[in-house]
Amino acid sequence: MKKSIIAIALIGVLAFASAGSAMTFITIGSGGVGGTYYPLGGAMAEVLTNAGIDVKATSRATSASRENCRLVASGRAHIGMTMGSALYQAITGTEAFEPDGKLPLQILMSMYPAPQHLVTVKGSGITKLEDIKGKKVSVGAPGGGDQILTNLILKAAGIDPEKDFTRQQLTQPEGVMALKDGNVDAVFWNFAAPGSAVMEVAAQREVVIVPLEEELVQKIITENPFLIPYTIKVGTYDSIKEDIRTIADSNYLVVKNDMDETLAYNLTKTLIENRDKFMNITTQAAHFVPEEASVGITEFVSGAKKYFKEQGIDMK
Repeated sequence: MKKSIIAIALIGVLAFASAGSAMTFITIGSGGVGGTYYPLGGAMAEVLTNAGIDVKATSRATSASRENCRLVASGRAHIGMTMGSALYQAITGTEAFEPDGKLPLQILMSMYPAPQHLVTVKGSGITKLEDIKGKKVSVGAPGGGDQILTNLILKAAGIDPEKDFTRQQLTQPEGVMALKDGNVDAVFWNFAAPGSAVMEVAAQREVVIVPLEEELVQKIITENPFLIPYTIKVGTYDSIKEDIRTIADSNYLVVKNDMDETLAYNLTKTLIENRDKFMNITTQAAHFVPEEASVGITEFVSGAKKYFKEQGIDMK
């Protein structure tokens, strides 16, 4: 009888220990090959898996912002990378997300600003936004947040993508090939600068990045307060000889609004306090500091709030 009691007790202890160290499996929705999201997602998964916080993380390639918002809201991914424009529409159930309704998303952390690139090549005849009329232009991949931002720019400029040019919807790798081969005249892309897709085109063609007029920039910002003015500086790309004025969208990590507080706390703390490990992916990881990572356009998940409050940030 005593042996049975001891055996049962041991089983209980082992079960408790096992439960206490249960592994949590996390999927990160990143982006397409050629942008910043894809390699950054892989690096984040590696850091989280090796952080000793009982998390096993993997990253999956997606068409980026829109798809990631839907994946997280449906529980098919646990963390999603998204642009602010896509997130705003997702949480308000507007524009691209009107059929979905308001999605139950909250912010884990803000990552970095990403400027919109209107990229063409020398000889295309495109030197300003209006020159895309009558051309073959990719507005971004279906389901991607860069297409949302492209449409906001075109709307503010009074350019109709259905009538004013031949619209294509290419992924970043497809856009790279199409530009190099001359199958499109220009592409809209959104990613942190410098972007590898631009540099891949520049390896074969002389790249031109088209600026936006300051008046248009201000109009876009006024109509879309989740966007910010941005300048791509000389030297960012070899062929760029002057500053390029454009707009930028913020980039966020989002989670479902019911994520466990301890898990969200550990994820936020780990990613921010290991920012140096992401610098070889993008220098934009320099923005992974509490003062910047705690600024967003909607509510932060409770575990993230807890971390930022510990860092002295007033999370209202």
